Amino acid sequence: MLGAIAGDIVGSIYEFDPIDHEDFEPLFGEDATFTDDTILTVAVADALVSGRDPVETFKAWGRGFPNAGWGGMFARWLFSDETAPYGSFGNGAAMRVSPAGWIGRDLDEVLALADRVTVVTHDHPDAVDGARAVAEAVYRFRTRATADAVRDAIGRRYGYDLDRTAAQIRPHYDFDETCRGTVPPALVCALEARSTEDAIRKAVSLGGDADTLAAIAGAVAEARFGLPTDLANEALARIPEPMRDVLRRAYARAGAAMPGGTQDADPDPAT
Repeated sequence: MLGAIAGDIVGSIYEFDPIDHEDFEPLFGEDATFTDDTILTVAVADALVSGRDPVETFKAWGRGFPNAGWGGMFARWLFSDETAPYGSFGNGAAMRVSPAGWIGRDLDEVLALADRVTVVTHDHPDAVDGARAVAEAVYRFRTRATADAVRDAIGRRYGYDLDRTAAQIRPHYDFDETCRGTVPPALVCALEARSTEDAIRKAVSLGGDADTLAAIAGAVAEARFGLPTDLANEALARIPEPMRDVLRRAYARAGAAMPGGTQDADPDPAT
């Protein structure tokens, strides 16, 4: 969860100013900030922990940040009275779903939770697959699967080509806001990486929708490698306390300690 937020923040300054290398400095640029990817990750966590309706929760969180870089179709839905899904196959389904991979107690529940928070807006089969793939990768890594096992399981189930490397993808990658065009490259970055920071750097270096690529890669890599305290605290310092509170409760529900040095040790009373 916090890995997704770290990736979003790191990638935020490169979405419209792309780079093609991994050794950019500093990791968190001066103007780096959270975007819609972070807000909806927190909203998903809130919906799953509190049992609130996802539509209600998305609208409550989203409307509090009207200038967060919302995609056009989602923005029209968010600021309207509409509550029905709108057939989207965009990558918003995948960038926000990581809490499902942490909170679900087994793979069936993970996939069910992913569907619950996806189809309320992104009800196209490609979006459902993208969200499921990210949530499943998070779940498999946090339950100690190997990279080879995750690559094989996700590739077979969703028909994704995960046998490439970031270096092979980078020269031909263009800005792509679809799930099919975003999820496989982001997963490749997490599968190839040596650390969560490395996964985020690889994702940003692809160019394109850098914050969303890095949010997905960071979410999956966190489940694989963990999130170093310094990286976690950099991300936590850039989000408001109500978001941090939701994350504390979500990690507690998942039976995991929130990364960083400011975690709340009190268990979630709902567990």
